[in-house]
Amino acid sequence: PRDLPDTPRRFTIYPCVLAAQGFTSGRHYWEVEVGDKTHWALGVCKDSVSRKGELTPLPETGYWRVRLWNGDKYAATTTPFTPLTVRVKPKRVGVFVDYEAGKVAFYNVTDRSHIYTFTDTFTEKIWP
Repeated sequence: PRDLPDTPRRFTIYPCVLAAQGFTSGRHYWEVEVGDKTHWALGVCKDSVSRKGELTPLPETGYWRVRLWNGDKYAATTTPFTPLTVRVKPKRVGVFVDYEAGKVAFYNVTDRSHIYTFTDTFTEKIWP
């Protein structure tokens, strides 16, 4: 691995990657290739989230995400976690953001099914 400088935008403990572009308005859709992975988490976070040390990735701390762990357990990372029923394991996950409506929706592109939708109020830039 490369040694990279520790900047304020860099996460220190978890392997988190933010998109090059964040959003403060509008409707946006993108897809994430998850393939046959047994563990993943994806979604959006607000610009002001803490990136240093342990994370508590929940809507109340500025993270709206879904995750897979142990190969077959899906959840929306709410308090408490919301277990999700996913009938066909996704190879690609679609993410739709409607900033003004406060929606972050996740879709299984593989079988064209809805996975979960968060509804909240966005007050600052959010990042995929």
